[in-house]
Amino acid sequence: MRSDTERNRRHLIKAAAFLASRHGTNVKMADVAERAEVAAATAYRHFGSVEEILAEYRFDVGLRLLKFSQKAETLGVALLSDVSAEWVRLVVKHGRAMVHTRSDQGYLARLRAGAHYLTVQAEALTRPIAEAATELGLANPGDEGHFLWNILFDPREIFDLLDTVGLTEAQVSRRLVAAYCGSLRGWLADDIPQ
Repeated sequence: MRSDTERNRRHLIKAAAFLASRHGTNVKMADVAERAEVAAATAYRHFGSVEEILAEYRFDVGLRLLKFSQKAETLGVALLSDVSAEWVRLVVKHGRAMVHTRSDQGYLARLRAGAHYLTVQAEALTRPIAEAATELGLANPGDEGHFLWNILFDPREIFDLLDTVGLTEAQVSRRLVAAYCGSLRGWLADDIPQ
């Protein structure tokens, strides 16, 4: 990709994230183009919608989580805790634009359809979830483990715990991991023959 093309793409992603963090879903492609200092036609050559730009933004954050996960040397629940804490840190660092990647489809439907911003996040969590389940004496929950993690670690809920409850990032991460482990036990208990 040419350097000016790549630069325009980066500027569009940065502009969309900035605007979405301040104005939520009330952001138009023309606003993003103006903030990125490119023509609207240029913006549309790169992305079909603001939602598409924000999905790319979320993918970039997911890629950072994947790199962290791949380098992590801890195991089991400790690995899940470390990767989850990194996710909370990334959500806070990258702001409220993380909240505005929404869809009419559920998480698993989007994941199984290959939504790239979710598949990279799921790849980052596959080993931590599997190892945590093993340490807890549970079967690997597969996609359903990702589903549960996504419910608890949704960026909106992270900001809610930080801003409304007043927890620290470390408290949010610890409590959500503990809730996740409990949820995983309860979820998989249904698979155990009675």
